[in-house]
Amino acid sequence: MEIRKVQVTGGSSYIVSLPKDWVISSNIKKNDPLGLIVQQDGTLLVTPTINAGVAQKTKEFPVNATTDQAFLYRCLVGAYIAGYTTITLRAQGRMPPSIRIRVREFTQMAIGQEVVEETETSITIKDLLNPVEMPFEKTITRMAVIAKGMHQDGIEALRSGNQKLAEDVIVRDNDVDRLQWLIARQCHLVLSDPAVSRRMDVTPAAAMSYFLTSRIIERIGDHGTRIAKNAIVLLGEGVDGDMKAMIGEASATSQTIFDRAVSSLFHEDLEGANAAIQQVADLEKKARAINKAALKYAPASATALVSLSDSIRRIGEYSTDICENTINILIDREGGGKH
Repeated sequence: MEIRKVQVTGGSSYIVSLPKDWVISSNIKKNDPLGLIVQQDGTLLVTPTINAGVAQKTKEFPVNATTDQAFLYRCLVGAYIAGYTTITLRAQGRMPPSIRIRVREFTQMAIGQEVVEETETSITIKDLLNPVEMPFEKTITRMAVIAKGMHQDGIEALRSGNQKLAEDVIVRDNDVDRLQWLIARQCHLVLSDPAVSRRMDVTPAAAMSYFLTSRIIERIGDHGTRIAKNAIVLLGEGVDGDMKAMIGEASATSQTIFDRAVSSLFHEDLEGANAAIQQVADLEKKARAINKAALKYAPASATALVSLSDSIRRIGEYSTDICENTINILIDREGGGKH
């Protein structure tokens, strides 16, 4: 940290000189405007970036016929989350068809990414999404609705014997994943660009909280998929009414915990978050009862029932992670939550 003394000029103007190395590295010239932003903690941010747009960042990947497809896909996702606004894939010869297929898969998953230019040797992907158009709250809410629906429909598929419904649940996991990618990208943008933080009207701390919540909901969505897969296994094995009733009760408790967790986050409800955490003990008791009752089934069915029970329990436990995150934020914030 550099320490510089405040000087007074003209009797009313307070002046602090800028570090020379920073001025040179930022290419600041005489009479150039600088942005001054008062942060919530009282510090002052000085930035040469005064326009309202997202900083333009470009990433280029060389590709050829031997490029590892899975690795390339991970690189594209990494560039997306890192906030690159333009991604270019370039080949020395003709672009391999396998690369074009992988790019299409990526743009179908990543929100806001579109191919804007394509030649025989290159593909350019550009981000067309304005971050302000997708506020964190709406994205988290959408993720929660999808994840809860996956859980509910997975259980309903088992109850009613509807295999197509279970298969649809598995497909919906992609919707949760792509929304989680979006939140990861926007969180990165907020943390790295003060202009984005101002435009979205969200602090870096709040953005990180939303990111952590999105990761938890993404895992809950994974367990919704697991419930559906186990339901498909059990449809052919046969599950009696008593077992279905036990699963239904445990599932309802798990969903209640999840609902209260999400509600406590958005309503800043400290007591609600704590109440949701306290319900987990009852959920664990119901899950253990399912596992015990599963012992009377054939090995394949018993394994699927225990796995399904574990997913129901894990959804409730992951929901308490949201609650704990909410409690930590509210305790840290001056004035706390609701009392």
